[in-house]
Amino acid sequence: MTYHPKSDFITVMMERGFLADCTDYQGLDEALMTPGQSGYIGFDATAKSLHVGSLIQIMMLRWLQKTGHKPITLMGGGTTKVGDPSFRADERPLLTPEQIDDNIAGIKKVFSAYVDFGDGPNGAMMINNDEWLSDLNYLEFLRDIGRHFSVNRMLSFESVKSRLDREQSLSFLEFNYMILQAYDFLELNRRYGCILQMGGSDQWGNIVNGIDLTRRVLDHEIYGLTSPLLTTSDGKKMGKSQNGAVWLNPDMLSPYEFWQFWRNTTDADVGRFLKLYTEMPLDECERLGALAGSEINEAKVILANEVTTLLHGADAAAAAEATAREVFEKGGVGDDLPTLTLTPADLGDGISIVQLIVKSGLAKSGKEAKRLISENGARIDDAPLSDAGLMIDAGALASPIKLSAGKKRHALVQLAD
Repeated sequence: MTYHPKSDFITVMMERGFLADCTDYQGLDEALMTPGQSGYIGFDATAKSLHVGSLIQIMMLRWLQKTGHKPITLMGGGTTKVGDPSFRADERPLLTPEQIDDNIAGIKKVFSAYVDFGDGPNGAMMINNDEWLSDLNYLEFLRDIGRHFSVNRMLSFESVKSRLDREQSLSFLEFNYMILQAYDFLELNRRYGCILQMGGSDQWGNIVNGIDLTRRVLDHEIYGLTSPLLTTSDGKKMGKSQNGAVWLNPDMLSPYEFWQFWRNTTDADVGRFLKLYTEMPLDECERLGALAGSEINEAKVILANEVTTLLHGADAAAAAEATAREVFEKGGVGDDLPTLTLTPADLGDGISIVQLIVKSGLAKSGKEAKRLISENGARIDDAPLSDAGLMIDAGALASPIKLSAGKKRHALVQLAD
């Protein structure tokens, strides 16, 4: 695509690799030449925290504000009651209103690190779609909104088709999700003059639906923009680590572990991730991404520091780097390592080393822990661990022990006072 943008926002999106597709590049670009335009991304409240997979969208909202516009974080208090079926093999478990409210409270904490909420012309807003969805009258909604949707067309969307092609059940509840998401865009445009919806490329069909609906009902010109669905260079889905989801809330994943996730980026991803997840100048991102050998490791430290600083602050990033250097370079213990604290009751007459490796999060199962030991990937206090039958008792935990899986993943095990 050879389109040359005029607006700062579209320029950033293109140059830094955020852009997968747009419903009308030129129309949106020209609209964004006027400051104070609002755009939104929706986030369903299915957990108490978002994870790294959502960070590309959060950075898009941050750039929207930095280029003079108004970001809207739309919390899906209403749509979470339904559950997005996009590219899922099964129906999401339904949450209670109390669980949804708790999750929204947890997610809110993350956004204030990336966007400034306020009353100014480009102050960010947080809105809950439960405001309009929970009060809908079903018959009126069917008559006024439902008539604009073609079931034939809805069945053709890839997110629906993939479920039906595999002969997996798609409930009527889930089928309604795309209508509700389209209605969100209509309401945000009607109430707040919002002209842009952004999301991952898997949301393209839902975004187009909202644009079509708003044009039919209000005859307003609005736009959609999607980011690529990010995978790492080795094909893994962004946002997952060996230990599970990489959460953004510090009470669900420590700043040290968050820092470590970025420090462990594969060489081929460093330049791309610097462009997407930091605000460093493009030429510096490219220079660092092109480094090789041991130098690329310092680029990874810069990446980890920059991303951690944005979310958790400069002090947390510095502490994480100091701990990492102590652990990796000096063989020390480090204050910020993930720590498993056991009570005497937990220990009983002793606990197997395999159980400790699983409990400390270094392996997902006993089978995986045994394989780690048999392949010489496990260490205890920096010494090779070869005995999968080793038992640890209170005497062994008179002082904390350090468990390691490979060279980069560590945990402390200690006895409660």
